[in-house]
Amino acid sequence: MQIQGHFDLRFEALKDAFAELFNDPQERGAALCVQIGGDTVVDLWAGVADKDGEQAWHSDTILNLFSCTKAVAAVAALQLVGEGKLDLDVPVAHYWPEFAAAGKARITTRQLLAHTAGLPALRQLLPAEALYDWAQMTTALANEQPWWTPGTGHGYAAITYGWLIGEVLRRIDGRGPGESIAARIAKPLGLDFHVGLADSEFVRVAHIARKKGELGDAAAQRLLRCMMSEPTAMSTRAFANPPSILTSTNKPEWRRMQQPAANGHGHARSLAGFYAGLLDGRLLEAELLNEMTREHACGEDLTLLTRTRLGLGCMLDQAEVANATYGLGRKAFGHPGAGGSVGFADPEREVAFGFVTNSLGPYVLMDPRAQKLARALGQCL
Repeated sequence: MQIQGHFDLRFEALKDAFAELFNDPQERGAALCVQIGGDTVVDLWAGVADKDGEQAWHSDTILNLFSCTKAVAAVAALQLVGEGKLDLDVPVAHYWPEFAAAGKARITTRQLLAHTAGLPALRQLLPAEALYDWAQMTTALANEQPWWTPGTGHGYAAITYGWLIGEVLRRIDGRGPGESIAARIAKPLGLDFHVGLADSEFVRVAHIARKKGELGDAAAQRLLRCMMSEPTAMSTRAFANPPSILTSTNKPEWRRMQQPAANGHGHARSLAGFYAGLLDGRLLEAELLNEMTREHACGEDLTLLTRTRLGLGCMLDQAEVANATYGLGRKAFGHPGAGGSVGFADPEREVAFGFVTNSLGPYVLMDPRAQKLARALGQCL
């Protein structure tokens, strides 16, 4: 497999580890970018981007980054806090009055960002096309009753996070969440990152496909068992209501919508650049970054059925939990995306890391491919 791009010679072992991923015949395309202290030391890509395996992955190939998007949406919200337009501890209903229904009058934006609000899923099954109807989804969430007493537990809001945080952004910032993210984060940092992709960009989007025959780890198998056997369980509803969530990533209407939980499009460079912008203070003041990256919830996740440790819109490192460590420092924070892509920062080493793949693995939190690369990076430092 021909590896494209460039790397600082100190990181040759990391380049070799990236090349080794392609020993797996199911590996289709991937890219890796690492910045240290703001300098790009590794920027690599390889493989194929299209469905039929005929089109090479290019320097500017972008793809659906799934939940890597959540941290970017959180930063847009935290910028509003910095501007005095949003208070994390004022009820959401202050900004979005309809949200107060069904016992949610006291839920705060902090609880939405920390996945402690009790709204990871909708009970009533919605039609597939509801996924693309912003008003329908936000109205359904405004009317939904929390699944637990807000603040007493945490459960990952896999897709509802996008409508919840996105609607808060929209109400305060007066524009779609993707437009907020573009104006506040992507444009100022020069990131090739989009929440709501223009049709003209579709030609460079990688086709995403699942790897076959991999069962994943115990956490992945637990979640899969639940989804196969308990159609009305909260965890099932979180990923399969509307039922189109899991089958839409390659569809034009998925790419076009502004859903800041799951449909950001970019590449490894976008992710590394975003985390570099957090580390060097261009996106948030230190006080707000500390707020984002301090522990807000830790323990058994009621949605993912595995242990998570959460900040505000980010997942914090759990060195002792195999599927929940980024593989570098204790203070690492970031966000994995479904199937393997991940962006994170290790503030102790000034590392900003982005890895993306269009061959989806079955893991719930961290993909072993990304962890292997992070460990190889650590050995180079």
